[in-house]
Amino acid sequence: MALDTVERGIGDGVVTGGAPGAWRGALRAIWGRPTSALGATIVLLFAALALFGPLIAPYRATDQLPGARWLPPSREHFFGTDRLGRDVFSRVVLGTRDIFALAGAGTLVAVALGTGVGLVTAYRGGWIEEVTFRSFDGLLAVPALLLALMLLGTVGPSRQSVLLVIVLVYTPIVARVVRSVVLAVKPRGFIEAARMRGETLGYILGREILPSVLPALTVEAALRFSYAIFLVASLGFLGVGVQPPAPDWGLMVLEARNDVALAPWSLYFPAGAIALLVVGVNLLADGLRRALQPGGG
Repeated sequence: MALDTVERGIGDGVVTGGAPGAWRGALRAIWGRPTSALGATIVLLFAALALFGPLIAPYRATDQLPGARWLPPSREHFFGTDRLGRDVFSRVVLGTRDIFALAGAGTLVAVALGTGVGLVTAYRGGWIEEVTFRSFDGLLAVPALLLALMLLGTVGPSRQSVLLVIVLVYTPIVARVVRSVVLAVKPRGFIEAARMRGETLGYILGREILPSVLPALTVEAALRFSYAIFLVASLGFLGVGVQPPAPDWGLMVLEARNDVALAPWSLYFPAGAIALLVVGVNLLADGLRRALQPGGG
């Protein structure tokens, strides 16, 4: 998926630089296209829930209301209650912060590390590039979820472990994306001109190559974020991610799976939140890809 994204990006001319005017035009194009505008709206809505969740949720995530087990959705409990009498709406809202914190922070670190590794090794080339990316190939040969389970089985389940898993799983993918763009840009004349002027490695990578990488990298970061959301939820569902009583969406689905006949709402609402956010991020990523290519929008 990641390599296909890069190949489409390079083929469509995504590697065009990062002029402020181009980015402003891309933002206008995103909001001018219904599907990408819908994706951006969904992401912004969930981001607002992550920021202001404690002000929006009527109950705390761990509040067990007396005599309120398996209540259906109502004015008092918008999403009903679960087997312990906890308000499902409050838990979904408050769980948004964990999803954004874990998936977002893990994606940012993976993008930063992958960008640094991809820039330096692809530009330098030689045995360093070969060893680095053959090692990454070994990691990528293992399915992401299986690799995550192996790592968590070693270090134990916790928020820090989930962050580590996201970074280790997605850094190689981001690095390959950056490497593909750097290899396409490196032979160009402006890079050779910078070398002849005696510019430093940092200047060439940061001022000459990085602006050409940013459009493809922005799209890839959005895609990695959507995959990280799904990975965090999957680990929670398998019981090796965030631990109870945290309002993790995957954990909520795990806890509600045996109650689906009595209280289907306790499963459908957190599962629907996962699906809606992933769809929103992917719609936004597709809008970014289209807007950042030449003539996009």
